Amino acid sequence: MILSSMQLKNLQHARIGYVPMSNSLNSPGDKRRFAYYASKRNLTFEIADPLRKYDLIVLTQNADLSIWSQYERGGAKIIYDFIDSYLALAKVNIKGWMRGFAKYLSGKSRYLKLNHWKALEEMCSRADAVVCSTQEQRSDILKFCSNVHIILDAHMGVARNAKIEFGASRPFRLVWEGLPQNIGSLQILGFVLNRLRTQYPIEIHIVTDPYYYKYLGKYGKTNTLSEAEKILSDVHFHEWKEEDFADIICSCDLAVIPLNLNDTFAYGKPENKLLLFWRMAMPVVTSPTPAYVRAMRLAGMNYTARNEADWLSMLESLIGDATAREQAGLMGKAYVESEFSEAIFLARWDTVFESLGWQYQ
Repeated sequence: MILSSMQLKNLQHARIGYVPMSNSLNSPGDKRRFAYYASKRNLTFEIADPLRKYDLIVLTQNADLSIWSQYERGGAKIIYDFIDSYLALAKVNIKGWMRGFAKYLSGKSRYLKLNHWKALEEMCSRADAVVCSTQEQRSDILKFCSNVHIILDAHMGVARNAKIEFGASRPFRLVWEGLPQNIGSLQILGFVLNRLRTQYPIEIHIVTDPYYYKYLGKYGKTNTLSEAEKILSDVHFHEWKEEDFADIICSCDLAVIPLNLNDTFAYGKPENKLLLFWRMAMPVVTSPTPAYVRAMRLAGMNYTARNEADWLSMLESLIGDATAREQAGLMGKAYVESEFSEAIFLARWDTVFESLGWQYQ
């Protein structure tokens, strides 16, 4: 419950500790979430030290749960920014059971927490507020914390351009963007693109990091382009850089977000990537996760492909119709600007802090 303004303390006077996704604060999980909010509200914070006292602590998913779930120093209020759907994963998932042990061995956890789900539940229970990114996640988290808020990413800093020309390139340019670890999702499009290429010249452009590590973010260095070329032909690689990201995306004709719906973690993803494309007026075809289906419906369209037949039909339709691509891109942009403006993003974070007795003034 939000307190009356007479009872709220000035957030700009709070001592705030933050456990970031990266100490440089350059990770998207920092730049598009709390760190972005703090910069716009002129809040000062320090990298949180569990030996120090704070008024407020904001934790990302990079936080050491073995420490912070037990933090009681000075009655600080903790906000846990828990944006992925780990609680939806089956408890018999072997990789999940190994996660706690792996975090301990790699030094990401000071103390051994074999039951990773229990550690997540304990962190949600300890938190005074939890921020998540989908309605489904909120339902799962409410079992452990009654103060749960849905906030999506702020893409204003990276979506620096919007598409204005919707005529088709030749070859036609499809674009995929994401973490390199997720490049395998492009397998969904293999058969579809082979079929389409019998009628249309098509390139697939990928915007991501050139390398990634398969294990614990530090082992098994892998070349992203080489992995992509095992899946699809005529792949054009672009390294993800904030300064030209929007230019590359907008130079393409149609964006795709294929996801393996049998993967519970992928199925539970929020609509962040879809909203990022729409902010740039890009037409998009997606897999039908609950979040993407909701966003498409609210934006007044339905480009969610459930199977290869859907992907083939929707891609072929949009490849051949510049007017439909323009309509899809502009409808998406209008929806984002109406429902996910910077003012709305800041107000949602304001509400989180107000629920803990602190007000931005």
